[in-house]
Amino acid sequence: MVSEIYKKIMIATDGSANANKAAISGIEMAKLAEAKLYVVNVMSMIPHLSYFGVPIEPPKKVSRDEEKFQKHLEEDGKQALEAVKDMADKAAIEIEAVLLQGHPGSVIIDFAEENDIDLIVMGTLGRTGLDRLIIGSVAVDVVRHAKTRVMIVK
Repeated sequence: MVSEIYKKIMIATDGSANANKAAISGIEMAKLAEAKLYVVNVMSMIPHLSYFGVPIEPPKKVSRDEEKFQKHLEEDGKQALEAVKDMADKAAIEIEAVLLQGHPGSVIIDFAEENDIDLIVMGTLGRTGLDRLIIGSVAVDVVRHAKTRVMIVK
């Protein structure tokens, strides 16, 4: 059954257990709807005061520690994408994986708009701790501001 509603579905993942549950649901939806499937991971920028509305110029020189941190984020993102790609392969679903960088909620919403996504699928809670405290809930951000349907899986 080809869906007239869901032609493009995006799974947003951070590699957490809840994101993997959401991926399973997104893959099932894509299979049933015969929709094109995307999986997106957003490498969060290193938190700084601009998240709180204070404009700051980016540093002109990146420190070695920041380079290591960015490399670590990139590896985590690639692993998260690969996990969802493996799930999709087992379900015989073709999937396009995309690694992006920026504020996760904003980047997910922008990607959905730029690619005419019909449904965003994501977990309720991702990573916890300091990241969540500083960045806030990405799922809430996406639900509040996305112009398309959003399915939250818990």
